[in-house]
Amino acid sequence: MALMLGAEALEGVISTREAIDLLEGMSAHEAAGKTFVSPRLSTTFEGGWMRMMFAADYASGFAATKAFHMIQGAGVRYVVSLYRVADGELLAILDGRLITDLRTGAASGVVARKVRIDGPVSVGLFGAGHQSRMQLEMLASVYKVDSASVFSPTVENRERFAKQMSSKLGLKVSAVASAEKAARGHAVVVAATSSQSSEPVVRGEWLAQCRLLCAVGSTRPQSIEVDARCFGDAKAVVVDTLRAAEEAGDLQQAVKSGAISAETQIALAQVAGGAVRLPDGGLVTFKSVGTALQDLALAARFYELLRGRKDLPAAPDLASLKKPVSARK
Repeated sequence: MALMLGAEALEGVISTREAIDLLEGMSAHEAAGKTFVSPRLSTTFEGGWMRMMFAADYASGFAATKAFHMIQGAGVRYVVSLYRVADGELLAILDGRLITDLRTGAASGVVARKVRIDGPVSVGLFGAGHQSRMQLEMLASVYKVDSASVFSPTVENRERFAKQMSSKLGLKVSAVASAEKAARGHAVVVAATSSQSSEPVVRGEWLAQCRLLCAVGSTRPQSIEVDARCFGDAKAVVVDTLRAAEEAGDLQQAVKSGAISAETQIALAQVAGGAVRLPDGGLVTFKSVGTALQDLALAARFYELLRGRKDLPAAPDLASLKKPVSARK
């Protein structure tokens, strides 16, 4: 009986701190060689695109697939399927939107735990959607965030974000009228936009006082969210997968320009597992494209916490077992 977990069932079940703990633990499994991650399959079709991912965590005994697709004019939908490694049984099918938001924010949280910033922290945000909200919540669970600025090209969106997040987190969030104002003077800067432009949204020249830059919005080759200087000026560049440059246009541009090399990029698993210590000063840039292992960590925990509820729907025999030819009569 595969458990069906819609978006409403998942809301509020996992806290920000627990989400960061889960990804930190999964990164440790990855660093220890106890996981498998397949290359991502990406394809385009008339009116949209589809991506599919798979990962297995042998330490926890779970595997997961994630499929997400975009239809022009409709948006993006995400579905995560959770399996038991031992026998391949399908355990749950989960709405993947909240999982995606949580794992992206929590990945930044894992890095933030390793980037020391003393005293109150100010955050600059590019983007006023789900991802920016989750990023700010995760960072506020790691640092003593006392203020934030948000820029979105849509005035209504940035003003709504500022009002709602000020109320939710109990800190001052201000809507600002330019991208530069969202970056300058902040210890932490987050780029979580939906921009598909080849023109960067964040420029390194604005980051003189920045200690941690989290670039999490752009995951397509044609999209440049942060410029090459954001990587070149960094004392350390952390990526959540060493395959990130295969997908992210801004990281590709930085490598092509010589700002960084493939060899100098540090995997998140190395940082979380303690193999690499991040510098005590200077800029740390984190580029996230997301991995199926991150989705798996959260999907497994949702399943463990919710499988005992009697009010949630289940679907029997969604993936029936076919006997091997040798076992047929």
